[in-house]
Amino acid sequence: MRHKFILLTLMIFSLAPMAIGSEFTKKEGLRRKPVAKEKMATSESLEGLDSFYDRDLNYAKFSGRVTDRDKTANLMKISSENSTVRFFRAGDRVEFNVITMKDRTPCVGHVRSSEDGYFTIYAENLNPCWGESLYFRRGTVLVFDSEDLAKRVDQASLYRMTLLRRKKDFFNQLNKVNHFIWSFDQEKVKVAAKYDEQINDLIKQREKAVDQLISKKEDFAKLQRQLAFQIDELKKDLDFYKIERQELFVDRWHLDQDTGVPVQQRPQDLRD
Repeated sequence: MRHKFILLTLMIFSLAPMAIGSEFTKKEGLRRKPVAKEKMATSESLEGLDSFYDRDLNYAKFSGRVTDRDKTANLMKISSENSTVRFFRAGDRVEFNVITMKDRTPCVGHVRSSEDGYFTIYAENLNPCWGESLYFRRGTVLVFDSEDLAKRVDQASLYRMTLLRRKKDFFNQLNKVNHFIWSFDQEKVKVAAKYDEQINDLIKQREKAVDQLISKKEDFAKLQRQLAFQIDELKKDLDFYKIERQELFVDRWHLDQDTGVPVQQRPQDLRD
């Protein structure tokens, strides 16, 4: 029973700082101000809140341990806790010393291959940093110096800026896509309402045009009747005021016929 009480007390005291810390983090997050753009890393300055590159740190120097080698000890596989060794490329130059013999001339090697946490080097001569008589054991700790690695890290940080900008662009695109998907129903209603309004306007315009056409037809029908009446009246006036030309000998023949004067039954042909 006593042991249980002690364990419970320890658990309470161990969880208290976590609770206080989480509460402090929330309050700090509420009071946190937006980060200024100049504090972010750029292609000109690789240092910033979104970058882990530090110009004050010497990325050329690091340590590693020999995990495997061939019989001649010229080809070695190195294990290192330095995460930047993954940036090594074949042919990169490295200089190294045994950690217990730093005062000796460093040996020179060239990288054959690299992977996460490991890299393989080829060293033609181990005499400067190790000696001829000593056996080069596995597990030996080496101190490395590689300017090529420092350049690789600088290039990787510069490329990371490009990836960060690409990531920002992707997030902006994703934000727009998410906003469109989340507001699809609302946008659908807006678009439908817009076209419904246009359709109603077209219907009103059509009805107005049809009404104007019907009114115009009625006006033209009235005008048609008035014009027909005016034409009939004009025709009567034309007939009344028509002046016909009649030849006298024709009239005389009719007159002679009416009076009983002996004349031919038909008028004679006209003479020149």
